Amino acid sequence: MADTLEFNEIYQEVKGSMNDGRLRLSRQGVIFKNSKTGKVDNIQASELAEGVWRRVALGHGLKLLTKNGHVYKYDGFRESEFDKLSEFFKAHYRLELAEKDLCVKGWNWGTVRFGGQLLSFDIGEQPVFEIPLSNVSQCTTGKNEVTLEFHQNDDAEVSLMEVRFYVPPTQEDGVDPVEAFAQNVLSKADVIQATGDAICIFRELQCLTPRGRYDIRIYPTFLHLHGKTFDYKIPYTTVLRLFLLPHKDQRQMFFVISLDPPIKQGQTRYHFLILLFSKDEDISLTLNMNEEEVEKRFEGRLTKNMSGSLYEMVSRVMKALVNRKITVPGNFQGHSGAQCITCSYKASSGLLYPLERGFIYVHKPPVHIRFDEISFVNFARGTTTTRSFDFEIETKQGTQYTFSSIEREEYGKLFDFVNAKKLNIKNRGLKEGMKQSYDEYADSDEDQHDAYLERMKEEGKIREENANDSSDGSGEETDESFNPGEEDDDVAEEFDSNASASSTSGDGDSDRDEKKPAKKAKVAKDRRPRKKQLESKKGKDPQAPKRPMSAYMLWLNANRERIKSEHPGISVTDLSRRAGELWKAMAKDKKEEWDRKAEEARRDYERAMKEYGVGSRAEGSRTERSKKKKKKQEKRARGKGERRGGGSRAPPATKSPAKGTSDSFKSKEFVSSDESSSAESKKEDSEEEGAASPAPSSEESASPSD
Repeated sequence: MADTLEFNEIYQEVKGSMNDGRLRLSRQGVIFKNSKTGKVDNIQASELAEGVWRRVALGHGLKLLTKNGHVYKYDGFRESEFDKLSEFFKAHYRLELAEKDLCVKGWNWGTVRFGGQLLSFDIGEQPVFEIPLSNVSQCTTGKNEVTLEFHQNDDAEVSLMEVRFYVPPTQEDGVDPVEAFAQNVLSKADVIQATGDAICIFRELQCLTPRGRYDIRIYPTFLHLHGKTFDYKIPYTTVLRLFLLPHKDQRQMFFVISLDPPIKQGQTRYHFLILLFSKDEDISLTLNMNEEEVEKRFEGRLTKNMSGSLYEMVSRVMKALVNRKITVPGNFQGHSGAQCITCSYKASSGLLYPLERGFIYVHKPPVHIRFDEISFVNFARGTTTTRSFDFEIETKQGTQYTFSSIEREEYGKLFDFVNAKKLNIKNRGLKEGMKQSYDEYADSDEDQHDAYLERMKEEGKIREENANDSSDGSGEETDESFNPGEEDDDVAEEFDSNASASSTSGDGDSDRDEKKPAKKAKVAKDRRPRKKQLESKKGKDPQAPKRPMSAYMLWLNANRERIKSEHPGISVTDLSRRAGELWKAMAKDKKEEWDRKAEEARRDYERAMKEYGVGSRAEGSRTERSKKKKKKQEKRARGKGERRGGGSRAPPATKSPAKGTSDSFKSKEFVSSDESSSAESKKEDSEEEGAASPAPSSEESASPSD
């Protein structure tokens, strides 16, 4: 028989994951080399206590138990290799390779056996599954129930995290089966044991995540959170960072502990432990150690007897035991003077703290983002209101965080902070436009100067004066724009679709005829001034005097360069904001000096406008009269041409005179309607035909109205 056996493509089960490797059996022992990591496991032949052959998912497997209680599992054997292995074990290790099959009935009621560092759940004589107790991280008990939690295996895609066992009550006196079960697990499990007395205890501390009130027991190597429902043991080695953050109300303090790996409560993981303290709460603390031990262990960072605010004592003890610095907010100050910004994240309101090396948001859910993780930040308009904006952060891994509903007053402070930290701002080119857009919606408080509001008032006054100037020039024409003898043709052409309705009107009273021209006059008034106003806007006279500046604008023009020199590189909007603050803080007597200058400028402007208005109105009146005369001549010439052409165009019928009108006035419409009628015109007397036949009568009747 050979002295060695070698097997390739054998899998070793370690903490739930299968590691591919090579297995070699020799006289001296068993050696397994991991193909991925190169790690070698060596089991001496003298340490082997038992060997079991069984059928598993990957074919057949070999389980080896050592005398000190360790278990090794190797899978991937073929069924034909059992005889060869059995003989090798008999010859070199003097062990019988036992054959045991696993129970596959699917039952969940059986017996638990503890053998060395292995928990075996059996149904009858067949094992169902086995749990290495070294994988157990936590063991908790309840009424007739024991819960085992396991260490997370980062190498496995899917990990078993928790198993619960129901332990039925027994009639034996003095023995609690649940406690006996837990003690067997804890004796072999890799569980943090609360051995000895705690260094100190903090009672009933308010915890935000996980929510509730907990007693915190401080041990030399771990932190024990004891609540009404859950207990957590947190090794100090899992603490990454400590934060001490003041609340916005300046009456409370957050103490944040960052954990990796996180603590678990069912399926929920808590990466941060957040404690909330009141600044007014004090405590006197005595450490459960003598002074020599305190001095030797903490080297002056702690003393046996301490007193002060509760949050100071907790943070001081944690800093000494964890041996990590406590991060506090830097020199950032928001609009209200606080070191944080109120915002919302995932529909929950909280506080965002800009730190020296990152951002942290508390409290639901807590988020910590380091500057070196950030790809870029973005300032976006609020989706629901213009009084707020959103602050977006995208990490280099592509994760995006959106902090919304930030007050617009915080924009300048936050932008300056981000810019000073040299973070990549996605919409840097739009910052001026954003600042201006927020100013546009600013409230016009009387006690605060608003440069944008001043500018809007100035522009409004200019528009009003332009409208007044245009109305002065076109007022007379607008009043006289309607004349029945002149405007009848134009109005009828524009509203030809309504001509037939009024052409066949019969006997009507004179009131109806008087109301119709009034309706046309209203249309003319609505259209003409608008056209004139557009013309006045297009052709603004460059010789007109300029509007006078307000007292603030005069002061700003005189001090603009001084403000720029005091703040190099200041933007336009920041300059306006700074100027508004200076103007608001200026003494009343100094403001009166600029008010006098503004009053003098206004009087000069009014004097110049009077002189300008006399000349412009005289020239405008001559121009309007010449245009009016030319227009009348064009209409007369057009009317003569239509009559000579035989009336080929359909006659407008917007105005039909009533019967019984005097013979001295006969319009073109009346003549056309009489000629077009057939039967009725023959019955009419000769006097009416004689009065309607001459064509020049309409021209003669139109001339007096001109």
